[in-house]
Amino acid sequence: MKDVKDLSREEAEKELAFLAAEIAKADSAYYQNDAPDLTDADYDRLKHRNSEIEAKFPDLVRADSPSKRVGAAVQSKFNKITHRFPMLSLGDVFSISEVDDFVISVKRFLNTADNIDFMAEPKIDGLSFSARYENGIFVSGATRGDGVVGEDITENLKTIKQLPLTLPPDAPRIMEVRGEVYMAKKDFFELNEKNTAEKKKLFANPRNAAAGSLRQLDSKITAERKLSLWAYTWGETSEHQWKTQEQFFDKLKEWGFPTNPLNKVCHSLTEIEENFAHMMEIRADLPYDIDGIVYKVNSIELQNRLGFLTRTPRWAIAHKFPAEQALTRINNIRIQVGRTGALTPVADLEPVNVGGVMVSHATLHNEDEIKRKDIRIGDTVVVQRAGDVIPQVVEVKIDKRSQNSLPYEFPVVCPECGAHAVREDNEASRRCTRGLTCPAQAKERLKHFVSKDAFDIVGLGDKVIEEFYDDGILGSPADIFTLEERNGSTEAVVDLFAEFDNGLHLERRSGWGTLSVKNLFAAIQNRREISLPRFIYALGIPQVGSATALLLAKNYGSFDNLQTDMCALQTEKLVAIDGIGGEMAKDIAEFFGEEHNLKVIASLRQYVHVADYINEEITDSPLSGKTIVFTGTLENLTRAEAKANAQKFGAKVAGSVSAHTDYVVVGADAGSKAKKAAELGISVLSEAQFLMLIKQ
Repeated sequence: MKDVKDLSREEAEKELAFLAAEIAKADSAYYQNDAPDLTDADYDRLKHRNSEIEAKFPDLVRADSPSKRVGAAVQSKFNKITHRFPMLSLGDVFSISEVDDFVISVKRFLNTADNIDFMAEPKIDGLSFSARYENGIFVSGATRGDGVVGEDITENLKTIKQLPLTLPPDAPRIMEVRGEVYMAKKDFFELNEKNTAEKKKLFANPRNAAAGSLRQLDSKITAERKLSLWAYTWGETSEHQWKTQEQFFDKLKEWGFPTNPLNKVCHSLTEIEENFAHMMEIRADLPYDIDGIVYKVNSIELQNRLGFLTRTPRWAIAHKFPAEQALTRINNIRIQVGRTGALTPVADLEPVNVGGVMVSHATLHNEDEIKRKDIRIGDTVVVQRAGDVIPQVVEVKIDKRSQNSLPYEFPVVCPECGAHAVREDNEASRRCTRGLTCPAQAKERLKHFVSKDAFDIVGLGDKVIEEFYDDGILGSPADIFTLEERNGSTEAVVDLFAEFDNGLHLERRSGWGTLSVKNLFAAIQNRREISLPRFIYALGIPQVGSATALLLAKNYGSFDNLQTDMCALQTEKLVAIDGIGGEMAKDIAEFFGEEHNLKVIASLRQYVHVADYINEEITDSPLSGKTIVFTGTLENLTRAEAKANAQKFGAKVAGSVSAHTDYVVVGADAGSKAKKAAELGISVLSEAQFLMLIKQ
């Protein structure tokens, strides 16, 4: 072997190609097949040789060079990457009967009694990622984020040796591969042992360790952690070379991605049930954590027909493992007051380990739940983490109850402000009657406003919100956007007029410093423009979650349109929206009918620009922006499939006919909706005419 200093440029280029291929082959054997074909010494010699050649010929460094996996310099913050296709979450089910319901719903949507194959995939307990390739070269990586915008983790993903940096020539020109980054149990224990020895923070579980490692601003730290990944789906692609989920996994393996060997096609509900039982048996023995099984319709053609709900695909579901349980004691029952004034009982528990997580609190839901289970302070209870996340009390061990035990009396006054707590006849919760003058409600509204699906302001966690509210720094959402102005200079004040400086000077508060305050102000500055769905959700309108907020954004287009209609009590359009019922419409209208809420909105909009909603569906179709109502029985499409197709082509689907309706699609046995359309002079389409419009 020639000394590096004697290599010609052509020889160096050829050897770098050889070394990249050999090291990639060794990485695959070690990390994917658990069967290393090189000794550590031989592997290190190859990497050292590669580094020497690159040092002499830096312009010859390849896109798939092993040196690109060692980590890059520290970043000041993560950049953002907008997903070309949203990274949606999955709906959860917790029993085989719910899986059966899911299968039935798929068949009903497709209007078929034929058997449908499902791919069953272990649900990895890690952090979702997306890796984008252009012309066979890995160009960027991102976290899921909120599903629309993720964090740029390109350099960090490069450090994971299972990720190919190049794809074969026959791969699609644009290929976005998605999957899960995780930390194996063995590597997790080794990391915590190392941190213990170095007196560093310990991670609670492998998922937290993986997430913390992948989201390091310094990718050199990520490179030191032993992260792994599985690939399981795609985002944007310029070419579909597969017709089933199973064929896609074959492609992934051809391209060098690790796919879980436990993935299995199930041809019936019986096979699904047997596979789930088998995975339950072997779960504890797997070298990595899983928290359930994901079922996907195997046929890509059927997946495309099924499409998506607001935030989840119709063709996939996550079947979560039963929650792990433990026995402990209730030390106290206290009442939390939420942003809508609801009084929620919480049990303070004797801390207990449930599924690897220390649990010290559990929700008791409401006063009816306490009465039904006869839960009392001092009781010994069974607790579980529902979906392995939310702690709850399952049952009381009556035989262990003290003879002096007394039934719990639910309070009839707010524990925070002393106002009456009233329970309406049709509600499960008792509510404080003082509104936002109750400090607990004001705090919870602020917490909701800055939460992940709302303004998502990093640095304003629950404890900070409570502290700032109690100290008079924050009182309403608009106050967040005047913090920097009110803070004063973050530089030390040393002049003779320091005593007249009345700025907040957050950097002088305990736990804060100049850098953390600047980071907070930067995070706030980044939220001075907000999407319409986020803004609507952030307002905390009763019954309006993130899915409903998106529905309102799609149908109204701008916040001005929504507010104008609501303030004028024009709720006809609102109740016509498919998915919004009468009670929800009433709550939305009442929210805008409160003068206090309008003042909060007006004040907030002085500092925040709410972007109009941009329809992500096909915008050049004849249905784009139109409002459609379906009535009667369709022959070629199920009602659900027809609605999904209309939405796919940019239409808004309403549940009732009004002056705002553009088209009424009429099937067999059409009733009053067709009659009303004729009375209002609204265009009536047959199913065939509707199909012609979506095929144009």
